[in-house]
Amino acid sequence: MRTTVYWAIGGVIGVLIVAGLGALFLAPQGLGAYLSDDPQACNNCHVMNASYEGWFHAAHRRVAVCNDCHTPHEFPLKWATKVTKGMQHVYFYTTYQIPAQIYADPSTRQIVQANCVRCHFNTVSGQSGLLQGERFCFDCHRTVAHGERRSIAFGTLSERR
Repeated sequence: MRTTVYWAIGGVIGVLIVAGLGALFLAPQGLGAYLSDDPQACNNCHVMNASYEGWFHAAHRRVAVCNDCHTPHEFPLKWATKVTKGMQHVYFYTTYQIPAQIYADPSTRQIVQANCVRCHFNTVSGQSGLLQGERFCFDCHRTVAHGERRSIAFGTLSERR
């Protein structure tokens, strides 16, 4: 019994030490911003400049931030997505595999679609295929949330058609 208490106290102290060191080293780096819903955190990399600027000047800026569209809204899923995507970003940045243009992977496409439907359910409930996952809102409305996207490598959307 006494050993169990010591292990519990040691565990709590260990967690507090790790959390304290994490805060000490991460706070000056501004990495705590990634735990928030602040769109500036998403714009830390030049790859996101066009998407951020498009969103900043688009109508969705008044009603939604990045996480409103790009992460699930349920508590455990939101944080699991943020951790998973965050680790992917760390991998790409530390291995210098940052693409010139980023695209949503299949899981992100599903998340964005679910969030479009969540906000615009009354509008899309009568549209065939949207609620069944056969079509995506952004297949037709690609520029709604971010405006025309411009990339150094690819030009505008209309220039690539």
